[in-house]
Amino acid sequence: MKLLWDSAAGLLVVTGGLLGLTLPFGKLATAAGVPAMVWAFVISLGAGGVLLLALLVRGGRIRLTAHKLRYFFVTAAVSYAVPNLLMFSAIPHLGAGYTGIMFTLSPVVTLVFSILLGVRRPNLLGVVGIAVGFVGAVMVAVTRGEAGQPAEFFWVAVGLLIPVSLAAGNIYRTVDWPEDTGPIELAVGSHLASATLLLAGILTLLGKGAFAPLGGVPLVVAGQVASASAMFAFFFRLQAVGGPVYLSQIGYVAAAVGLFAGTVFLGEHYQLLTWMGAVIITIGVFITTRAQSQTSLKMRSQAA
Repeated sequence: MKLLWDSAAGLLVVTGGLLGLTLPFGKLATAAGVPAMVWAFVISLGAGGVLLLALLVRGGRIRLTAHKLRYFFVTAAVSYAVPNLLMFSAIPHLGAGYTGIMFTLSPVVTLVFSILLGVRRPNLLGVVGIAVGFVGAVMVAVTRGEAGQPAEFFWVAVGLLIPVSLAAGNIYRTVDWPEDTGPIELAVGSHLASATLLLAGILTLLGKGAFAPLGGVPLVVAGQVASASAMFAFFFRLQAVGGPVYLSQIGYVAAAVGLFAGTVFLGEHYQLLTWMGAVIITIGVFITTRAQSQTSLKMRSQAA
């Protein structure tokens, strides 16, 4: 476990795989009538509660400060509540696999934000990667979901907002990471803050009756809570070890899991253009990753 805890590549595979399970779980839940906001609440409350228990058992505790409270609630909104709400709202219209492809755009959008905000300077290879990823995104967007069941462009736009929100969260968590704070504590605080925001929204917009459909999918709820708890424990560790752009590549692994689960277990079918677009996005991701590696090596050389 210590070897995995210190390995960026190992953490990437595990975190991305667990994130990918959220897609089929979400489709099963929404198909059973669970509102998107309620399912997002289940993930945040479940993950935050399980990780809080683990933290307390290990003798840890959350030390609240004004900085941490700001970090918890901004992270909760940008990284969890908003993208989860978008994702579970889009899945019934786009399919789990198609929605998962949107995760693959996160590295490209993260790099764009890094450039715009001055977190990382662009190089030619990075610009090429962004351009390739954009072409792939256009190809995927044009197909509009499952084969023979084209979704409205509104839902495609909703899906495209997922990587934008995730990328904003990747940058924010790195820039504003509280000093002397461990990944588990940040995961607990952020998810409980997300659960608080979502609960307020549910009670205000949907009412208490919105929780009733959860009784029909107890095994799906248990599976989702278990996978989400494990995923977010590794998620913040990967953030610390790999950085925001490397972290954003969990979308590639998640998309692969979502596409596999959607086509094999959920009976989804996608056009050839969708698959081609996904491959081109993946190529763009590898190019941007290569660009990041070159920039990091150049910075280390200059420092030396």
